[in-house]
Amino acid sequence: MFRFPPLFPASILCVVAGLLPAQTTRNTMPHKKLETPFYVAGYSVRTNNADEAAGKSKIGPLWQRFLHQNLAATIPSRTDAALTVVYSHYASDERGDYDYLLGARVRSIDNLPAGMDWKRIEPGDYAVILTDKGQMPGVLQTAWARIWKMTSTDLGSKRAFVTDYEVYDQRSADPHNAQIEIRIGLAPALH
Repeated sequence: MFRFPPLFPASILCVVAGLLPAQTTRNTMPHKKLETPFYVAGYSVRTNNADEAAGKSKIGPLWQRFLHQNLAATIPSRTDAALTVVYSHYASDERGDYDYLLGARVRSIDNLPAGMDWKRIEPGDYAVILTDKGQMPGVLQTAWARIWKMTSTDLGSKRAFVTDYEVYDQRSADPHNAQIEIRIGLAPALH
């Protein structure tokens, strides 16, 4: 199990106002077709990028609580040791409110503890974006700044703004040399 240092959650999405420069993508934009839905159980907040950038963060305190209270250990029926963050219930696009769930993949959502939420990740096409390797939270912030500037052509399709998710696995175990996998939900292609 990996642990982020206390500095990680402080400003997870502060780049909304352009505080960090965009970088060009060094990797090709691979896509993954998710054929089978899966569930993520954990703890959630409703927020938006403007509040996160303006020091009204709900994401940072959620990460702090999650790590300091070892809430990962309270998630039943986990499928693996990775953590998963789910962005869902978008009010509009990256400028609107959304739900942010921090948790783990689970085999079942039956008998979840009180206060625990869950999301179903639906089948569909997802653009797979790997952050650069480096210091958290900077590599994650830089990746999201880059994503917000991507066009439908860059992504290979229009963003769906239904569900996006991040995978924190063994690649993110070292917060000084972390790499996060971000999956961006894409709208179905018109035929």
